[in-house]
Amino acid sequence: MCGIVGFVDKKIADKKPVIEAMMDTIKHRGPNSSGELINEDTALGFRRLSIIDINSGMQPIYNEDKSKAIIFNGEIYNYQDIRKNLIADGHVFTTETDTEVLLHGFEEWGMEGLLKQIRGMFAFVIYDLKTGDITGARDFFGIKPLYYYNKNGTFIFGSEIKSFLKHPNFQKELNKEALKPYLTFQYSALNETFFKNVFRIPEGHYFTFKDGKLHIKKYWDIDFKENHLSFEETVEKIDAALRDSVKAHAISDVPVGSLLSSGVDSSYVTAILKPQHTYSIDFDTSTYEEGSAAKELADNLGLENTRGIVTADEAMKSIPLIQYYMDEPDSNPSCVPLYFLTKLASKDVTVILSGEGADELFAGYANYGYHSHSKTVRVFAEELKKLPKGVRYKLAHGLKKLPNFPGRLHLYESTAKAEEFFIGQAKVFSEQEAAEVVKPEFEKSRSVKDIVMRSYRKVANYPDEVKKMQYLDLHQFMANDIILKADRMSMANSMELRVPFLDKKVAELAETIPTKYLLNSKDSKYALRVAAERALPEAWAKREKLGFPVPIRDWIHTEKVYHEMHELFSQDFVSEFFDQNKILKMLDGFYHGQNDDRRKIWTIYTFLIWYTVYFINDGQKPDVEPKVKTAKAVTSK
Repeated sequence: MCGIVGFVDKKIADKKPVIEAMMDTIKHRGPNSSGELINEDTALGFRRLSIIDINSGMQPIYNEDKSKAIIFNGEIYNYQDIRKNLIADGHVFTTETDTEVLLHGFEEWGMEGLLKQIRGMFAFVIYDLKTGDITGARDFFGIKPLYYYNKNGTFIFGSEIKSFLKHPNFQKELNKEALKPYLTFQYSALNETFFKNVFRIPEGHYFTFKDGKLHIKKYWDIDFKENHLSFEETVEKIDAALRDSVKAHAISDVPVGSLLSSGVDSSYVTAILKPQHTYSIDFDTSTYEEGSAAKELADNLGLENTRGIVTADEAMKSIPLIQYYMDEPDSNPSCVPLYFLTKLASKDVTVILSGEGADELFAGYANYGYHSHSKTVRVFAEELKKLPKGVRYKLAHGLKKLPNFPGRLHLYESTAKAEEFFIGQAKVFSEQEAAEVVKPEFEKSRSVKDIVMRSYRKVANYPDEVKKMQYLDLHQFMANDIILKADRMSMANSMELRVPFLDKKVAELAETIPTKYLLNSKDSKYALRVAAERALPEAWAKREKLGFPVPIRDWIHTEKVYHEMHELFSQDFVSEFFDQNKILKMLDGFYHGQNDDRRKIWTIYTFLIWYTVYFINDGQKPDVEPKVKTAKAVTSK
């Protein structure tokens, strides 16, 4: 796991201090060593976190005649088999790394041929020293980040945007169109980031930069299609696929641990992996304890679990640092526990496995159609789903107009078109509410409908509404929030976080599973939960999804935090973005128990903290070091 940076710029004569300054900003991604390549108009930089071939895996790595070089962030889990094939074809290796496999594979098969063969998480760039061509790719799901800036003859790329700020020809400017959608989605929802003219290479895409022109092309996408396997055969295949994926994701020359919550996803991964170390986190003000459940499961499996405790003061102290590492504002409260969880784990291990991706691939979210706690309502909804599409949609329109009654929402969302009600897992402000709190110059941006329809249009012919929602979440919520914060918060603590559910082979199975096996009157993620019983006690396999419980309600209700937020919301610069009277009224109303707008307040607060870090303080790393306490009484074996 590493960090990569690079640029092409004819206007800079001395590129060495520039590329080194850029590398220094992402040292947290690779504290072990660094490497660089400077050739004519191009400079490449690399920071290394040593995982595979610790002694000889330094990058950039060159091919046999040193005509091509590669810098790479990620892991290729089937690299050993590919390496054998390449050696048989005559390629000569100088290291034991997966990085070198990518380079020789590119020579042998070209970019598209290489991408068809590999299995892993990656962002890599290959530079041709003879032609000056640059080719790069980002993995299937976007587990590893890759950004670019291409303006006025300057082309910059890298793992994190903060490195771009060190380039003298990078023009830092706020992308005003990003703010209003962010208030709805809680994350940066556009292809263009919060920094004007900085874009993501989308997940499942590769790029070529040749003769000053950038071309981006899709090479992979999930394609939901049902198989004809029985339920029992499906369960068997799920268990086999995940066991194979966990085994592949455990390949490492350094210690491997796992994150452990009370949910089925991380528990299933942990039960298969059986690592020496597992980790969980709790807050001192929360009424719900993940650590107690994690300890109980660890004891059951005969594993060691270390529980961290985070105080409200330490949590709030961490927010500027978290937003610094995130690069763009993200108000998902789970950023906080994930930061402290990886910080805790970094004391013992360098690689950690986690359960991200299971909800998107195996239909685990309640708003895919599992709102009601009434089994009668759920069974009735399953019957309604069997009606012809036209009848279902007409029924949904009728349900939408009816006065509310128990189960109405469940029935409506079980029969309606996904495009009519579902914008993804996160919805903080409605579009109208967002427009009412931002200043007029921030109202002009892409509509929420336009943002989600770029995904929905690709699955317009799907007969299954749940599959449409899964597809949207994979390309919106997961790619731009869930998996991004997993990368950022782990790398902030110089850790590699691996996600066995987000594996190409697991996805190839998941995309064929009928919705009725996943989401039905019995449970969400039903087939996955039944498969998990082969590794877990039944109670854990059937545990209700909670996510990371984060007590932001309790924090904002404390006098200290309330006054800190009030002071921030009252500052002069805030009036550039928001109607200050409205956001202060919202904050005061929540503090005095007159509304429940905590998520809205937190989303505004997060943006203002991020803006302070990157625009008022010019991207300087906040000088704080939050601490996590270890509850040693819970560490057991």
